[in-house]
Amino acid sequence: MSGTRAAIRYAKAILEIAQSKGVADAVNADMKTIALTVTENLELKNFIENPTLKVDQKQSALLEVFADANSVTKSLFHLLFENKRFEILGAIALEYNGLFDTVNGVEVATVTTAVPMDEALEAKVLAKIATLSDKKITIINTVDPAIIGGFIIRIGDKQYNASVANRLQVLKRELSN
Repeated sequence: MSGTRAAIRYAKAILEIAQSKGVADAVNADMKTIALTVTENLELKNFIENPTLKVDQKQSALLEVFADANSVTKSLFHLLFENKRFEILGAIALEYNGLFDTVNGVEVATVTTAVPMDEALEAKVLAKIATLSDKKITIINTVDPAIIGGFIIRIGDKQYNASVANRLQVLKRELSN
């Protein structure tokens, strides 16, 4: 719990610094890369979270792995070095991305489909999203064969279920009454 709260505080601070220097977009790209890398690379995640390794080893490794990162992002590595908090780097990156999207009026729509979305389905989904939200939308597609067909859209606390499985469930309820 405290790791998450700390990650939010670090993310807010880095976002303020990045905005003041006019590099918030570049830092957001860095944070997306960091979040993806830490999530997908188990070896790096274990390295960062290993309490037996010295923090200077972690800092030099991160500076090597993310050598192309913006100077603000590299200053985060230095701050985490000073505070010995490298284990929350992935959480900070995710929080930063969320805060950046909120500040820029971007909402994330999670679209669940039975198969990966093609261009035709994506166009239908974007048309439906336009009726649900007036903000800019980033789509994250998750695949769940259990919905049989159609799609389920989740934007914040709203959900629109246009799945075949849902229609069958509604039909079953109607017929049983």
